[in-house]
Amino acid sequence: MRRNLSFRLHSEAPLQYSWALKTHPDGELTVRIPARFCRQVCSASSVVCRIAFLTALLMATGLFSTPATAQDTNVFEAGQLPNDSRLQPRKDLNGYFPFEVPQGKAAWEARANELRRQTLIATGLWPMPEKTPLNAVVHGKFGRPGFTVEKVYFESVPNHFVTGLLFRPDDGMENVKRPAVLCPHGHGGRLQDYGEKKIRQLIADGAERFESSGRFPKLARCAQLARMGCVVFIFDMLGYADSQQISYELAHRFAKQRPEFEGKENWGLFSAQAEMRLQSIMGIQTWNSIRCLDFLETLPDVDASRMAVTGGSGGGTQTILLCAIDSRPVAAFPNGMVSTSMQGGCTCENCSLLRVGSGNVELTALFAPKPQAMTAANDWTKEMMTKGYPQLQQLYGMFGAQNNVYCRPLLHFPHNYNYVSRATMYSWFNRHLKLGLEEPIVEEDFEFLTAEENKVWNDEHPQPEGGDDYERSLLKELAKKSDEQITALTPRDGDSLQKYRDVVGQAFQTIIGRSLPDYDDIKRTKVDKQKRNGFLYFEDIVRLDPAGEELPVISLFPTGAKWNGDVVIWIDGRGKRGLFTKSGDARNEVVRLLDAGATVVSADLFGQGEFLGSGGPLTQQAVVSNPREAAAYTYCYNDTLFVQRVHDVLTLISWVGNDEHEPKRLNLIGTNGAGPIAAAARTVAGGTVDKLAVDTQGFRFENLTDYRHPDFLIGAVKYGDLPALLALSAPHPLWIGGEAGATPEVVKAAYAAADAKDAVQSSGQQNAVDSAVVWLLAK
Repeated sequence: MRRNLSFRLHSEAPLQYSWALKTHPDGELTVRIPARFCRQVCSASSVVCRIAFLTALLMATGLFSTPATAQDTNVFEAGQLPNDSRLQPRKDLNGYFPFEVPQGKAAWEARANELRRQTLIATGLWPMPEKTPLNAVVHGKFGRPGFTVEKVYFESVPNHFVTGLLFRPDDGMENVKRPAVLCPHGHGGRLQDYGEKKIRQLIADGAERFESSGRFPKLARCAQLARMGCVVFIFDMLGYADSQQISYELAHRFAKQRPEFEGKENWGLFSAQAEMRLQSIMGIQTWNSIRCLDFLETLPDVDASRMAVTGGSGGGTQTILLCAIDSRPVAAFPNGMVSTSMQGGCTCENCSLLRVGSGNVELTALFAPKPQAMTAANDWTKEMMTKGYPQLQQLYGMFGAQNNVYCRPLLHFPHNYNYVSRATMYSWFNRHLKLGLEEPIVEEDFEFLTAEENKVWNDEHPQPEGGDDYERSLLKELAKKSDEQITALTPRDGDSLQKYRDVVGQAFQTIIGRSLPDYDDIKRTKVDKQKRNGFLYFEDIVRLDPAGEELPVISLFPTGAKWNGDVVIWIDGRGKRGLFTKSGDARNEVVRLLDAGATVVSADLFGQGEFLGSGGPLTQQAVVSNPREAAAYTYCYNDTLFVQRVHDVLTLISWVGNDEHEPKRLNLIGTNGAGPIAAAARTVAGGTVDKLAVDTQGFRFENLTDYRHPDFLIGAVKYGDLPALLALSAPHPLWIGGEAGATPEVVKAAYAAADAKDAVQSSGQQNAVDSAVVWLLAK
């Protein structure tokens, strides 16, 4: 950025001088020069000599820098950061998550499909894993008046056991198909016991009715639903009761990263590797929930067309997720977690990607128009009657089913699934499971279950082993099966290529979470224009208004050769200063492009260059202030830095591609660590980018061991790592460097399936960037 300065020495006339300022808060600078220097300046033989002397003096003091140095690429005033919303603190689970109802059914159905896919991807269930045999065991039957209880365990995946209790009506009716209710219990576990003292207080407060059964509220609802004629299964969340292969401390109290559980060989839950494979406590529990419905379907006395789900608190979260992605439930009662406020505080209620751009109310809306109800209490749900419930009513009204959603305000109670809330649920299920019972339905007491009756495991049914080795082996087995699914999608022909795009391509597009921005939403502010040796140098601020994002951009327009209509967007790991050498000259590869008549555009992506102020290169990306070191506390609600940078490239592509000068060809190059970002942008931009040149430098996401690494990307390893991103460029022209001259197999397969073998080239030359430029210039 250039400014005119005036120097007045004694009574001399001002010397007009133009130079590149290094620090200039308001464009004016007052310089105090010692008298001895003033005498030397004034005694100089000419104005030119005086200017030369001042230049040397002021450069020595650090006030000025030479033209075309790295500092000269700054678009903003010194000390000024871009006005970018992403510089604000990151959103956390205690943010505000409103649900804005789309205009019309078609718009909602499109949004619902996107969000449902996002939920499946976030929980590691895209594509849906193979359903292996359950090998269910039901044993140890005992009873209470009106119902029986049996102990259950089955394998949701081989050697991973789901445990729980099965409640059935004991009404003398045989060979009858009955509705089924699945009960994810929530925190406290199915064995939650209020104790003698607290239950008496709860009775006094009107929250519970009985001293015996009321002490165990999770089991109380199972018993009453069974007496109402339902088959009920309450299963253990990981770490509770008989589900001990994954411990409670790991599943629900994880707080500190474990270096011994990092890396691509022996990783564990909450590691960077697990996150990049979309393996999480929430994902495992969601899969367990799906398999619970499978189990209920196998029972001879269950009517699979009448299955419902209800849970409270963390069980409410599981109810929301299961009903969002599984079409089998016909009614739901997700209690205590449908809220525009706090979204779930436990590690089991958060997984990366899940709530980026969404929240629990919208996730709950995915069940529409099927009937669901809930209550609002004096907790994070207390504003539901004005924030959340009206929007659900609006959506249900769009389907002509406004009576299929209900929220009962019970603000005189704290967070709960108490007797009063359960009564609301009983009535709701009576109506929508068509039980035909006379209202009101009154919950009855029963003798609580003994410790022995509650236990699933015994000498005849020994508890399976768990612990660290089991954790690692489970994740490896899940990864193996997932890898087999993705490998099986390797394109062989046009149809299989489309399937690959439908699964892997859709996954990456969902993870990136943005399409090419509308050009009308992009605003350009011209900052400066300079004539340099062989090119015009432009500085601009490019702003994507709806997102509140802005980028400092420089453009080099050829003057030594006629513009040939090509624009090359140059993405570099150092930002826009990557166009220049340390001495400040345009690097040789850039000069070659300019000499051939191409325009070169570059920018500081988020977290580069001018986004850093006076700081050095970013080595760790920002996370939320939660002291527990779980990636999901940040990435459940926010994009990773890698994704944010891909967004910036998409903004540049839309801005350049739709420019009034109408470029004939738009090419993209990723160098110096930015190759994967460019490759990811191409998966979204497709043919809008005519040619893509990527220097991979041998990078693979699987080698990262820190979820705060700037290149960390949710799900990247699960869906095939960097080679998959490159394969998704098919059939568009692609150059690859950094792979020792070898094209990754899946890339070759994708281009062969697209009948475009010649459109992909790999170079093993040492100077990869020079080779890339030669390829870009070839017609």
